Amino acid sequence: MRTEHKNRPAYGEPVILALDSFREFGEKVDEIILRRYRENIDFDHGGFVPETLLAPVQCVRFSSGEGKVRLPKSVRGKDVFILCDKGNYSCTYSYHGFTNHMGPDEHFADVKRAISAIGGKSRRTTVLMPLMYASRQDKRKSRESLDCAMALQELQSMGVNDILTFDMHNSAVQNAIPLASFENLYPTYDIVKSIVRHEGESIRSGRLVVISPDTGAMDRAIYYASILDTGVGLFYKRRDYTRVINGSNPIVEHEYMGPSLEGMDALIVDDIAASGDSIIEVMKQLRQRDARKIFVAVTFSQFTNGVERFNEQFEKGMFNRIFSTNLTYVSPGVKSQPWYQEVDMAEFVAKLIDNYNFGRSVAPLLNMAQEMKSVIVDMHNEHPTAKDIEL
Repeated sequence: MRTEHKNRPAYGEPVILALDSFREFGEKVDEIILRRYRENIDFDHGGFVPETLLAPVQCVRFSSGEGKVRLPKSVRGKDVFILCDKGNYSCTYSYHGFTNHMGPDEHFADVKRAISAIGGKSRRTTVLMPLMYASRQDKRKSRESLDCAMALQELQSMGVNDILTFDMHNSAVQNAIPLASFENLYPTYDIVKSIVRHEGESIRSGRLVVISPDTGAMDRAIYYASILDTGVGLFYKRRDYTRVINGSNPIVEHEYMGPSLEGMDALIVDDIAASGDSIIEVMKQLRQRDARKIFVAVTFSQFTNGVERFNEQFEKGMFNRIFSTNLTYVSPGVKSQPWYQEVDMAEFVAKLIDNYNFGRSVAPLLNMAQEMKSVIVDMHNEHPTAKDIEL
């Protein structure tokens, strides 16, 4: 018989509004939370186990291109979590007779529509958008828009209490809403676990070198290297600032700084693979320096120019595996590739929602260095090398 617990959710009954762009992921999160409720793991739920935390949400699109969001059931007094993947290009609708794919602007508009449909009746509203809207349009270089800052201010003005995102391109953009609750989380722990599970031999052998593809990713590379206890290398992009091609200055040459890569395994780490062209160029540079195996770990994979080039490079033996999360949409065609390894973040997000709903600190989820170190120690204990035995 289940006992009654004194501690109940600090912000009332949790409700998940998973928009069409993130419906599948929301269903996985819902299943995990309910399982933990039933098993009474890590928290007290007052004996209350609902059938689902997912509230029905209807994202309607008209053939004119306009839309609306409708909530069939009331969320009054509930702790509402709106889940949206602004990078999901698989969502389509009929527009003047032809099929139109939804873009980031339309997904963000649906978030605002959902907030409007709530009508201020929820006890608290949290927006979880792992791939933050306009996150790469975060600073002004000339006369150009500051889309991300304006989007954050808009969410705050609409009454959103908390904004949750992952691996923000530039976390300093949160300065646009200094009084709002804004959390920038990282999937490093789950990515490290996946690397250990699938490519642990490279770590155990001491051959692994973490590679930063540019100066902007150097802090990330140093962090990975410190966790994995490996060396670190950096590629510096030398650009021609006298020309602009496709909106950016063309790269003249990649210059490398770091240990010798001959016979070593390389792990390229970055936040996002948009077109993936720069990652492929770094792969080629690593091969020219006689790297043995090449892996890539990114939070978001978009492959905006398709995956044909990656398939070609894989067939040529240019790289071995790409680790990436399911925090943004990846097509089934990519997931089926032998070189792609998905890192499931549903369990992490479920814990995140629980902590918020029960008013607990999310600090343990922000810094999981000790947990990652434990994964590495367990790996060495299960598969000791000659060096480990000597120690």
